Amino acid sequence: MTVVVAAEGLSKRYRIGQHKAAYGTLRDSVVHQVRRFRSGHLHEPAEEIWAIKDVSFEARDGEVLGVIGPNGAGKSTLLKILTRITTPTAGRAEIRGRVGSLLEVGTGFHPELTGRENIYLNGSILGMKRSEISRNFDAIVDFSGVAKFIDTPVKRYSSGMFVRLAFSVAAHFEPEIMIVDEVLAVGDADFQRRSMGRMESIGDSGRTVIFVSHNLQGILQLCDRAILLEKGHVVRSGATPDVVAYYEQQTIGMGPEVAWTDPATAPGDELVRLESVRIVDEDGSSTSTADVRRPLGIEIAFCVLADGRPIVPKARVLDQHGAICFNVMDVSSRWHEPTPPGEYVATAWIPPNLLNEGRISVDVDVVTVASPKLIPHASAYQAVACHVYDTGEGDSARGLFSGQLRGAVRPLLDWTLEER
Repeated sequence: MTVVVAAEGLSKRYRIGQHKAAYGTLRDSVVHQVRRFRSGHLHEPAEEIWAIKDVSFEARDGEVLGVIGPNGAGKSTLLKILTRITTPTAGRAEIRGRVGSLLEVGTGFHPELTGRENIYLNGSILGMKRSEISRNFDAIVDFSGVAKFIDTPVKRYSSGMFVRLAFSVAAHFEPEIMIVDEVLAVGDADFQRRSMGRMESIGDSGRTVIFVSHNLQGILQLCDRAILLEKGHVVRSGATPDVVAYYEQQTIGMGPEVAWTDPATAPGDELVRLESVRIVDEDGSSTSTADVRRPLGIEIAFCVLADGRPIVPKARVLDQHGAICFNVMDVSSRWHEPTPPGEYVATAWIPPNLLNEGRISVDVDVVTVASPKLIPHASAYQAVACHVYDTGEGDSARGLFSGQLRGAVRPLLDWTLEER
């Protein structure tokens, strides 16, 4: 595949601190100089920061590249360089093809003009020809949902109507390369769903997309590859699930596996000690990202140290907000008899299409049952975590709906239908 965006050593330096006004009275200038003299600060060194430093990457023809990272990582600065809004301090970027950008929705809209007039104005600013705007006009208006008010000055629009129309214009621009910066959170839930679908269709059409977002679900759904920026540097690049998992693990601190090599410090008591906990895929490999359509295992390895009552492994799955999705314990008859000393590995399998999208964490316990109570002997809270995502191919519990379904779980149920 042809490389259409190539960045080599891109760097951007900014000067920060107090900015001296370009214009002022003679009195202001004299007072300022006297204060500097009295304070002894005759030379005020300017503080400088590097918004991005030595950033290099490539995007190929037809590829959707995600850019993620915390606030202040340099994501927006990178896109402003690529769209020629600002120039780099060092390095170079080569772009082959017509570029369209969705950086700040509504830039170029005039409040006194009608929606119709602003479509042509904003389309021209984006680089669209009049014939191209006219050809897409009906689709733009229909997508925005403001057809009833299209001949009303946009100053009378609500903020939601304004951004929907602005996004619709930019989303129907047809460049070879689209650069998108955190704009899919505009409008209501239905419009966000259609916006995500529009971005998917742009990616599926073979155009190159560079997509910046804090919405990791959107990144996982849309992007083939991703790069992670931190403090202006590229710290990770590769397959989107791997980069997202690394970012979440660095941010939150939990990964898909944990092990205790020293039995003396492992969670537990004189009866049971934990050895390791893993989240595994159907092949038994540790996984930090999971396709919602595939089974997912919670593997608990523990050591029974002494004879006693029956030992039962237990797990609790929590969603990204800390709410309990469900508790599970092994109720098999194999745990009805006292458990002999030895090492055990128990795996609880979560069926496909049960979990909702987002990050899950897992608490584990090894307990004995003293109804109506459970007595924990070895516990690890938020021991492991992974990110569950939906590829959006229409064969999951949300079908052709591309939005987010609420709830801790979203099972794929069998439905019956009778026609009367």
